Amino acid sequence: MSVPRVTYDPVADAAYIYLRHEIPPGGVATTVPVDPIAIGGMVNVDLDAEGVIVGIEVLDARAKLDPNLLPDD
Repeated sequence: MSVPRVTYDPVADAAYIYLRHEIPPGGVATTVPVDPIAIGGMVNVDLDAEGVIVGIEVLDARAKLDPNLLPDD
């Protein structure tokens, strides 16, 4: 099994963790927000049409993710 791919937007301080090699256009059927109060930030979980998690968006990524997942400044 390969390690998930992570992309990072430093302007938005947002990371996207791909749990599939590629997510085709229309490949996300539902986005479920995680309660921001419960985790102290905003995280969205993307699901395909079958309900399988395909990706995770993390806002305020520098504070919420292991620094080894994100590129150096």
